[in-house]
Amino acid sequence: MTTPVKPLPTYIQLGAGAFAGVVEIACLYPLDVVKTRLQIQRISEGKAQYSGTVDTLTQIVRQEGANDFWGKTYCKIFNVKEKTQGITMLTGCSAGATESLLVVPFELVKIRLQDRSQAHMYNGPIDVVRSIVKQHGYTGLYNGLWSTMVRHMLWNGGYFSTIFKMQSMLPKANTSGERLRNNLISGTLGGFIGTTLNTPADVVKTRIQNTDYVKGTPAKYRGAFTGMLLIYKEEGFRALYKGFTPKVRTCDNALESI
Repeated sequence: MTTPVKPLPTYIQLGAGAFAGVVEIACLYPLDVVKTRLQIQRISEGKAQYSGTVDTLTQIVRQEGANDFWGKTYCKIFNVKEKTQGITMLTGCSAGATESLLVVPFELVKIRLQDRSQAHMYNGPIDVVRSIVKQHGYTGLYNGLWSTMVRHMLWNGGYFSTIFKMQSMLPKANTSGERLRNNLISGTLGGFIGTTLNTPADVVKTRIQNTDYVKGTPAKYRGAFTGMLLIYKEEGFRALYKGFTPKVRTCDNALESI
């Protein structure tokens, strides 16, 4: 005799439904934007700006920016006209995840060529790509995708949310000099916070992408967070911040808001 299954409490069902709705909007809204852009363009007005779904999405991200794209998305989801600090952080994280999809192959090639122990094995960037595809297929070009996403999300989330908070705390700028001061302070602090948050993930990402895995052999670093934990256990906390100083000194992103 089977035991009857008790229905979930009403508040859990409502919460699950609301969460599912938010996830659905977050996932489908970008495609809805693409659909609308394709529908409103008129070929009779001249050459079509968008040739398809991928082309439309690529142009939106390149011309309007992933950050602006996701900012509008979250404002619609939460039905607000202006960004709050929470929405700013979500926007930065989502933009970082979007950017990582584009930069992973380039980061992978760059790291292989910068490593002195491997650079002699390749004749240039194209040769690196050919070698990776030959050994691991096209998916091999996305080795380290998750750790790259974590790195970008931590950076963007920390950077933009810090700038948002600092801009609300600093005295209102009435002159160009005061705006420069506020942007310099908030941008520098945002860059420092973002770099502090994402350096451990960057260390793991670099090690994952610098390893040419052999089929059948378990990977030493399997993911961003497990990789951080392994480095901490084997090398200590300071190892998670290798390269932190040059990253801070060359962090021109801190001045992008000026």
